[in-house]
Order: sequence, then C-alpha cells, then structure tokens
Amino acid sequence: MPIAQDPLSVEVTLPREDVALLTVEGYLDVDTATEFQHHLANQLHHGRRHFLLDLTAVPFMDSSGMNIILRVYQEARELPGSVHIISPAPAVRRILDLTGVSITVPVSESVDEALERVDALPGAPVEPEV
Repeated sequence: MPIAQDPLSVEVTLPREDVALLTVEGYLDVDTATEFQHHLANQLHHGRRHFLLDLTAVPFMDSSGMNIILRVYQEARELPGSVHIISPAPAVRRILDLTGVSITVPVSESVDEALERVDALPGAPVEPEV
C-alpha cells in the first residue's frame, strides 16, 4: 500500500509589483508539478518578472520540479527577469547541487537576500535614497 503524500501547497505573495514570492510546501514531484507550474504561469501572465521560490518546506523534489524551475528560469530571462530559490531543505539542496541547477538558478538563504539579488540585476530600478 503506497504511503499517502501531503498535497502540494503554494502560497503566492507579492513583495513588489513585479516580484512574486511562491512559498511551496509538500512534495514537488511528478504528481504535483503541474499545480506548481500553473501558479508560475499565472504570475507570468500577470506581468511578474522576478520569481522567488521558497522551498524551505519541500522535503523532496524530483526531476519534474527541477524541470519546471528551469523552464520558468528560461522564460523569466527572456522578459528580462529572474528566478531565485530560497532556503531549500537539505535533501532538495543536495539534488539542486548534484544536478547543477544551483549553479544556474541562484540560491539565497532568505527572502531579503533574494530581493537584494533582484535589486543588483542590470536594469533594476534604483531606490531613491532618503
């Protein structure tokens, strides 16, 4: 008898108008990847250019999840935009490192660190100094 998995939960918040923070919880695999992809496509459709993917609560990710991350990375680069992975669980970080995804898609330890990386991108809006 197979072990029941937790369903995938994706919470989307907007730290900025063109930045979507997707907080993912649960297994990101062949059974749940389509749902994750729908959330990303919806944000692309609404004009978001930068994607922060918080994978803290993802205990497992297979190639389906990695393929979606790489696909949105390619689409965001064409906008131009960016994708940042935030604080992946140790097992997920290991997969990202072994496959080289963490070399392509930046990994940050916090939302603030990822936002700093967005701000450092060429063409990023300059915040007025107070």
